[in-house]
Amino acid sequence: QVQLVESGGGLVQAGGSLRLSCAATASIDTINIMGWYRQAPGKQRELVATATRGGSTPYADSVKGRFTISRDNAKNTVYLQMNSLKPEDTAVYYCCARGYYISPSTDYWGQGIQVTVSS
Repeated sequence: QVQLVESGGGLVQAGGSLRLSCAATASIDTINIMGWYRQAPGKQRELVATATRGGSTPYADSVKGRFTISRDNAKNTVYLQMNSLKPEDTAVYYCCARGYYISPSTDYWGQGIQVTVSS
């Protein structure tokens, strides 16, 4: 079982920055993929970025060059640094863990955290 707790969301003006954190109760070195997803009102949940144990960090086209995902194995925490935020980045952001060695076919999700970007 992996529990994920997000923090760092809030309200920011367009052009500003926020850093989201996702703290895991398991060693993230035993989790193949850590990722961030988001869901805006009336829209489907979409992938924002992932970070694999091997170091790969694919991003959605809409956030490339603005967002950076990183893993800190010592702190069992994954971060999403969000710069140059736009109103269209407004959404609930969810942390996801996939490929935990004990239950590799299970996806674990955080409770979600609101990010609101005002114009």
